[in-house]
Order: sequence, then C-alpha cells, then structure tokens
Amino acid sequence: VTDTLAVLFTLHISCVRLYDASVYYTYQVMGDPGVNLEDMAPLEREAYDLKVQLQEKRQAVCDTSLFNEAQGAEPISVKIRRRRDLKGHLTKVYAMDWCTDAKHVLSASQDSRLLVWDTYSGNKIHAIELKCSWVMCCSYLRAIGELCCLRRVGQCCSVYDLNDEDAQFSGKALKVLAGHDGYLGECQFLSDKQILTSSGDHMCILWDIGTGQQITTLKDHLGEVDCLAVLKDQNTFLSGSTDTTIKLWDLREGMCKQTLVGHMSDVVDVKWLSNGYNFVTASDDGIVRLFDVRSDQEISQYSYEYPIAGVSSVATSLSGRIIFAGYDDFNVILWDTLLGEPVAVLSEHQGKLSCLGVDKDGVALCTGSWDNLLKIWN
Repeated sequence: VTDTLAVLFTLHISCVRLYDASVYYTYQVMGDPGVNLEDMAPLEREAYDLKVQLQEKRQAVCDTSLFNEAQGAEPISVKIRRRRDLKGHLTKVYAMDWCTDAKHVLSASQDSRLLVWDTYSGNKIHAIELKCSWVMCCSYLRAIGELCCLRRVGQCCSVYDLNDEDAQFSGKALKVLAGHDGYLGECQFLSDKQILTSSGDHMCILWDIGTGQQITTLKDHLGEVDCLAVLKDQNTFLSGSTDTTIKLWDLREGMCKQTLVGHMSDVVDVKWLSNGYNFVTASDDGIVRLFDVRSDQEISQYSYEYPIAGVSSVATSLSGRIIFAGYDDFNVILWDTLLGEPVAVLSEHQGKLSCLGVDKDGVALCTGSWDNLLKIWN
C-alpha cells in the first residue's frame, strides 16, 4: 500500500509539473518568458472561473436547437450538374475567387501561375507568371481590374493590375505589401484602396494599397490565422485559426469583439451567411459548424456520425439553406442547413478539395482541387 501511494504521489507531482511547464510554455509563446509560475496559479484559476461563467451564460440562452425548431420544414431536392471543367493548371489548385460579374473566376496554383477564366466559354483571358510557386490564396477586385496573390515563401502580398499587359508577362507587381513574419494565409479586398491579410505570425493586417503601409495590426490569436471573412459593411470580419477559435473583429476600433469556440482542430475556412448574423466554418476535425454571433455560440453542426475526412473549404447558397463543404476525401457534400442532412454529394474530383465558392447571383458553384482542375456547377 505504501509503495502504491508513493507511486500515485509521484504521478501527481509529475502532472503538476507538466501543467506548470505547459503554462510556462504558453507564456513563452506569447512573448513573456519571465513569468513566475507561482504567481500564475491564481490567475489560471480566475481564467478558468471566467470560462465557466461564459459557458453558463451561453447555456442560458441556448433553450432549443436549430434542428428541433426546423422539424416541420420540408426537405429540399437539389438538381446540380457539372457545367464545365476549367483545364489549364499543371499542378494542384490552391485557391479561387469569383469576380463580382458572376462570370469570371481567378485561380491560383502550385504551377506559379494566376489564371483568370471566362466560365461561360472555359477560356483563359489573363495569365500571370509568378516567381514563387507557393501561392496560397487570391482575391479579385473587378472595380479596377486588380487581383491579389499571396506568396507563402516570400511572406508578402502582391497586387497586380490586369489592365497592364506588360505586368502579365513580366510578373511585375503593382504593389508588394511586406510586413508579416509568417506565411500568408488569406487576403480580401475591402476596396480599391485597402486590403486585409492574415498570416502564420498570428496576426491580421489592414493595408493601404496606394502607400503600401500598414493601417491597423490586429493580434489576439494564439495560432496561425488561415482564413478571413469580411462582412458586407466592410467594418466587421471573422478570422479562423489553428488555435481552434474564430474571432469577430471591428476594424473601426481595431479590436476583437467575440471569440467563438467549438472546433477540436484547425479552423481552415469561414463564410458569412447573407443575414450577417450567422456564419459557417470548416475544420480539420471533419465537422462543419454553424455559429450565431447574437447567442455567441455554435447552433448546429454537420457531419456523419464518424467523420473520416477533414473539411477543407465551405460556402453557402444565397438563401443559406444549403451548405457546400469540400472534403479531403475528394468529395463535396451539400448539407441542408435546417434539417442537418446531406442532400447531394459531388464526387467527380480526383484529388483533395482545396477551395470552393458560390457566385454573387447564387446560380453557380466553382470547386478547385489537387487534381489540377476547377469545375463549374449549376
């Protein structure tokens, strides 16, 4: 008995030391290596108590579930067909973005090329040769014919003018925005004068395109920031991170207003619904989740009983009734938002789904994959 107690006591001491070590490591990562662990113990307990209080308040307003309230809703049938394959990239397609005219699509690939497609004809209308193959994301601004690509290795955001034919052949950027210390995860134009970027350095930065200077630096995540979603008002945006959280930001104040939790792994994509109160997220944990900013919590999730593949990208229909989710197992699943059931499966890609998006009119879906192809669906 004495030996057993001694072993248990040793295990207890080891666990305490491991916990203290994890706390110390966390604060090292946050840039404060001189933390006194004894002083941190009461703060850790206080933080835990605050988290419990937040959870209790969330539960207080969670008096029902979306699926319970939607039990009387009629099931929907979706007729979706592949309209066209866009062939031209030589290697994996990493990112795509619809133009506001609902006709053109911008795509980025590991083959060091940015292509602009006419989705009606399937022809390429612009091509820009890049000096770096690690193009992780792209954004298209039709108003002035500009597009933006992000380079993982260079840690910079390059803005190109499609009206400049010389730039398309030379790969010379209109403006290069350098300031991040990690890979670039996402970019979105706010206007022809401003662009928002996220990075592996745990930060988001709002840029002035004309001067190339930083306007606002936003930091609150504890992990790499891989995705962004800007609300239509251009003042509010969401960010998803490898720290498993989604944060709601106000650009006017430069502050994080809400932190929403629920995922068990990296958050890799996030999209607003058209009502401006709800958004959907994709994660490596294989679950698509629907959040509501008013109740400050997740209100539903979409997955099979035993998720077998991570979710790499997500989008919604114009009404919000359908969620499009791209998976690592090459499939796109269409989920009924109200009933939580799959209504269709698109299984024509031969590689991991890396990106997808719905045009502004809500009539076409574009999917991009590691099989080098983009597909347009009606």
